[in-house]
Amino acid sequence: MNASPETSAPKASGHRGAGADALLRRLEWSVIRRLDGLLQGDYRTLMRGSGVDLADLREYQPHDDVRHIDWNVTARSQVPHVRVFTEDREMAAWFLLDLSPSMDFGSGEQAKRAVSTQFVAVLARLLTRHGNRVGAMVYDGQGDAGGHGVNALVPARNGRAHVLHLLHTVLRRPVASGATATDLRHLLAAAAGNIRRRSTVFVVSDFISAPGWDIPLGQLARRHDVVAVRLIDPLELDLPDLGLVTLRDAETGAHLLVDTHDKGFRHRFARIAAQREAELRAGFASAGVDTLELSTADDLLDAMRRFMDMRRRRVRAPQAA
Repeated sequence: MNASPETSAPKASGHRGAGADALLRRLEWSVIRRLDGLLQGDYRTLMRGSGVDLADLREYQPHDDVRHIDWNVTARSQVPHVRVFTEDREMAAWFLLDLSPSMDFGSGEQAKRAVSTQFVAVLARLLTRHGNRVGAMVYDGQGDAGGHGVNALVPARNGRAHVLHLLHTVLRRPVASGATATDLRHLLAAAAGNIRRRSTVFVVSDFISAPGWDIPLGQLARRHDVVAVRLIDPLELDLPDLGLVTLRDAETGAHLLVDTHDKGFRHRFARIAAQREAELRAGFASAGVDTLELSTADDLLDAMRRFMDMRRRRVRAPQAA
C-alpha cells in the first residue's frame, strides 16, 4: 500500500485555483529571472542538442573527438576525416506529467502536484524565452481505455502564450478518483509513439506505479535525452509518532487505521520505504537517465540550481573524456 495520512488530503489542491497567468507571473519574478542570469546563455545545461545536421567533413586534428571520425571517408582517402555537425538551436522539450492520485498528497504547505507544476512552469518559460519549443503529455491513470495512453497532449510550440496554455491544461485537470492503480508504462509508451524527433524528455512523477516502468524508460532514453524528475514528500520516507492515524492508499483510496506510536510499525514502514528507494534508484540506473528529486519541502530555486549543476556536469563529462 502506498499510504499517506488522510489528514493531508485537503492540501492536495495546492495553487490550482490561482490561475496559470498568476502562477507564471509569480514564478517569473521569484525564480525565473534569477535562474536566467545563472545560465548565461549556456542552455545546453537544460537541453543537450544532438547536432544531427551534417555541416562538413574535414581532416582530423589532435583535439578532435575520435567518435566523430568518418571511417568510410578515411578509408577512401587514407587520411583521417571527422564529421562536423551544426547544433540545432531550436530544440524541443517534452514534459511527461503524472497527475495520478498519489501526486495530490502533501504533508506540508503544498502537494507534490503543486511542486511538479511549478517546476514545469519555470523550465518551460526558461526554454521558450530562447526560442525552444515545449510540449506535454498528461496522464492520470483514469483516462481512455481504462487508463491507457494519455489524457491530454499539448503539441510542442514556443512563446509565453503557449506556456500559459500548457499550464492551464495541467491546472484544470481534476483530482483523479483513485479507482485504478497507476501504470507509467502507458505514459512512456505514448511518448515513444508520439515524439518522433530527438528531444529532451522530462518524466515528472513520484514513480508510485505498477512495476516494469524502467524498461520503457530505458527504451525512451536510447532515442532521447531523458531526465526523471521524481516528486517526494518527507512523510513518505519517515513516519513520525502521530498516534492513531488513518492511512489512505494514494492510488486506490483504500483506508487502514494504524497506531504510529508502535515503534515496530514505524520501523517496518521505514524498512519498506528504504527498500522502495533502493528499487527506484536501481530502476533509474538501469534505464540510464539523469535524475532529479523534488521534495514538497524543497525551495524551488535551490532545487533548480541543483538541477542546473547536475546538467552542467553531464554536459562537460563527454568533453573531458
